Amino acid sequence: MPTRGHCLCKQTLWEFDGDISWACYCHCDDCRRNCSAPVVAWLGVPLHNFRWIGAPPKTRESSPGVFRHFCATCGAPMGFEASHYSGGMHLFAASLENPDRFTPTFHVNYQSKLPWLRMNDDLPKYDGTLLHAAGDPGACAT
Repeated sequence: MPTRGHCLCKQTLWEFDGDISWACYCHCDDCRRNCSAPVVAWLGVPLHNFRWIGAPPKTRESSPGVFRHFCATCGAPMGFEASHYSGGMHLFAASLENPDRFTPTFHVNYQSKLPWLRMNDDLPKYDGTLLHAAGDPGACAT
């Protein structure tokens, strides 16, 4: 059975087959500003296992090779693709149909964490991007 997610208005939906490749918190300024949130939880899946269903998302190239997907109706951010993460789809964990089943396993861009945000977990914390995390969890198999 596929894993599914949707936007706020439930017009744009997604699904994927198989397992999540990685699950993390990101503290970078781009992610925080894109979602107006102090931290963003992400999951990664191989692009070949992923598909949009329902109304297609709008896509904005926020910088060269970086594509942000969002609902054309309600504006909710849904996902992210980038040329430097070839073959992978990054999805906002909060857009999962059942986000309570999501379990992040590490932090990235931890040096950018807002000083007033308190997160008391024992997960690995990387100062760099997903590409620099141990074992390169951002490399989704194609």
